[in-house]
Amino acid sequence: MSIFSKIAAGEIPSYCCASNDEFYAFLDINPMVKGHTLVIPRREVDYIFDLTDEELGRFQVFAAHVARAIKSVIPCVKVGEAVLGLEVPHAHIHLIPMQNERDMLFSNPKLQLPAEEMQNIANRIKEAFEKQ
Repeated sequence: MSIFSKIAAGEIPSYCCASNDEFYAFLDINPMVKGHTLVIPRREVDYIFDLTDEELGRFQVFAAHVARAIKSVIPCVKVGEAVLGLEVPHAHIHLIPMQNERDMLFSNPKLQLPAEEMQNIANRIKEAFEKQ
């Protein structure tokens, strides 16, 4: 079972931003910027393009709703999307609030935010997500 599957199952704590029966979104614990969120399918699959066409469509729609929630609570120009998939063997989408394209550089130093701030960000995103 991947670390992301354990997070989605509640076996490992996370800062949940949104969820349903099929997908789970949570804050990256080493964010590039405030609000950097990971979106995963609950079904454990390593490569995003191994999802069925139908799953992939629903995955993108779910991620779009999360991105809209992020944009409504985190000041940014846009929310960027990145799929890398090499560091964890579980398909995932990075949603990153951007002021400029440099915010999407994964080589940038990562933020270290206090737990209280992370929880506050997650709560605000979740509230915005649930209002959609």
